[in-house]
Amino acid sequence: MAKLMDLMATKIPEWRYEVKQLLESKGDSILSQVTVRQAYGGMRGVKGLTCDTSAVSPEKGLIIRGRPLLEIAHILPEEVFFLLLTGELPDTEGLADLQAQLNQYGDVPGYVWDVLDHMPRDSHPMAMFNTAILVMEKESIFRQRYDEGIQKQEYWKAILEDGLRLVAKLPAIGAGVYRLRFNKGDRIPADPNLDWGANFAHMLGLPDPDGKLKKLMQLYLMLHCDHEGGNVSAFSSLTVASALSDPYYAVSAGLNGLAGPLHGLANQECLKFVLEIRDHFQGVPSQDDLRQFVWDRLNSGRVIPGYGHAVLRCPDPRYTAFMNFGKENIENDEVFDIVKNLFEVVPPVLKEQGKAKNPWPNVDAASGSLLYHFGLTEFSFYTVLFSISRAMGMVSQMVLNRALGLPITRPKSVTTEWIKNNV
Repeated sequence: MAKLMDLMATKIPEWRYEVKQLLESKGDSILSQVTVRQAYGGMRGVKGLTCDTSAVSPEKGLIIRGRPLLEIAHILPEEVFFLLLTGELPDTEGLADLQAQLNQYGDVPGYVWDVLDHMPRDSHPMAMFNTAILVMEKESIFRQRYDEGIQKQEYWKAILEDGLRLVAKLPAIGAGVYRLRFNKGDRIPADPNLDWGANFAHMLGLPDPDGKLKKLMQLYLMLHCDHEGGNVSAFSSLTVASALSDPYYAVSAGLNGLAGPLHGLANQECLKFVLEIRDHFQGVPSQDDLRQFVWDRLNSGRVIPGYGHAVLRCPDPRYTAFMNFGKENIENDEVFDIVKNLFEVVPPVLKEQGKAKNPWPNVDAASGSLLYHFGLTEFSFYTVLFSISRAMGMVSQMVLNRALGLPITRPKSVTTEWIKNNV
């Protein structure tokens, strides 16, 4: 961690100065206007936050620290974590240092397993995963140092220490939950010779004779790392963190939002849709039959899962990265073949229908089919995978927010009566 913290220590004074200058020169400038429709519509499109770790361009998709996603899709999750925090990719020494820290902090306290072992056997995997995180709150370095009187300008260092320790443990917790919840046998110890993402695949215990599952998990955990600051999970975690709740509280809060069916469960629904097609046609349908199937679904008032996005107006680059992986590593798989054919069929149909603002696929249209191919068929576990990855973005944004000294989040709410009388 020394190299990571040292690099951030040199950059943070520059970032603080930049923000100070912006506040002094443009502090009263207007970023956005809010309509009544937006106030009642979940604040969609309201510019009221800052997020330097990533941005989502309607035309390009996810951009991480100024780098379009597809330009860095090949890097390890640890490298993207370093990039989120510092704005730079690590050199060989920096990567090795971070990986050593993650290995050092990877052991999960025994009391976590005691708690999970006593949860009902039919508990949802996300409830088990988030419980494990919250149970570990007693380990918080930030809470300890805050109680000791740490100076405000040093908050970020303790938050980073907490974040690294937490992120390090998530693969073991996730894999442990998988094996416990789905009766897969005893937990599998980490392999010190494997990186963070590959170790997660190893600890799941699924067959992986050619190492392709390890490569998929490296890609999966990299692609889901961050997505601006306004999505439910990020915004929830950052709001909780703004009260100076430590990362164990804040990450757990964010992941509770990710567990909602409108946020983190979309890949399950997409895979169910693809399996429905396979079962309906007892295999891979022709494109003509698939096109009719899509039209019948739309005409019945239902949507096409995995197509459309609130912001994007292009194919999601995360979808493209997953499809590239699938085309290189998967052969003779009915589920993946249907996913490929949907890309040829659905956008033209949605364009012809004329209702969709974005007819292109999002990440969820592809991710579930890849997991299914490699034997991870328990749908309810998929959001845990998302969570392990997204925690990196949450932690990175928390560290930066404390480094910049941002205050507690406290937007103003108004009543319906106030709107009726004043708008």
